[in-house]
Amino acid sequence: MGNPKHTEVSVARQSPQRPDADEPELDETSGPVEPDEAEGTAPASAAADRSLWEELRIDPVEIALPAGTGFTLRAYRPAGELTPTDVAERDQDDPFLARRQAVEEEDDESVVILDEELAQEFADSDEETPSRRRGTDEDEDEADDETAADEADTEEVPVFLSHRGKLLLFKTPESLVSFIRSGAPNDLSQLDSWNELSERVEPADIAPLDEDTYELDLVVENLRGGHDTWDSTLLIEAGEIARDLSYALRLPAVLDMLSAGSSLDDLDEALRATAKGGIGAFLGRRRLKKIGAQTASLGWRTIVGKISAVVDWRD
Repeated sequence: MGNPKHTEVSVARQSPQRPDADEPELDETSGPVEPDEAEGTAPASAAADRSLWEELRIDPVEIALPAGTGFTLRAYRPAGELTPTDVAERDQDDPFLARRQAVEEEDDESVVILDEELAQEFADSDEETPSRRRGTDEDEDEADDETAADEADTEEVPVFLSHRGKLLLFKTPESLVSFIRSGAPNDLSQLDSWNELSERVEPADIAPLDEDTYELDLVVENLRGGHDTWDSTLLIEAGEIARDLSYALRLPAVLDMLSAGSSLDDLDEALRATAKGGIGAFLGRRRLKKIGAQTASLGWRTIVGKISAVVDWRD
């Protein structure tokens, strides 16, 4: 979670004598003092109070997509504490996903049958291995598996205001707060802080930080403009929210496209290098020139399309 942004408000000193009614009150800079400032009241543009979000460890998020801009919520928790969103119903509505799953199930059954047929064939060679050696290797494998499982359970992962594999996006803060208070089922309701949020949140609290505001609708157009026009901040932040969404909403195709070693991951690393400055920025710019603008824009158009397909817009 980001640190709250503080806005300093200057308070004018009161004049020891009441000014004439026709003359505006002046502060030490000889400028007229607005009524709100004279009373020490923060302007309407002051940053919203972040104490609620910091206490409950949940953040409001704003995401712009080609279909529009909406508000949602995001939190990070250890993977072992979360139940992943149920995508069974969502995937059944997609004929391509349903067919792919059927093929994968058939492949799994073939592997099981094949393993049974080969089991006896390799039984003799297994018996030639000393039992102590086998036992030691098995113990080491089990220990490694347990360590990996423990690390995976404690790693913090994203979870969004979603339901059955669909991201819930709301056009206004009021509609988002209304949903939170409604008690409707969603994936964030499993958090221990959810009930308190539903009791305390107000529309004025739905004020995402700049770092929690993402403009996925601008990514493809920016990439099409060519290397000289690429916006590092826009594209880096787009990669961050796309990874979070693809993990939380269980979109393996998007995760693969952004995985380590992929062309879009190379783009992300090169952009980060240029943003840091120094010699790394020089090397980053050289790497960017090797990345095709058309390839990058087509890849991101696919990602934005897949994310848009699993959005449930709520007005």
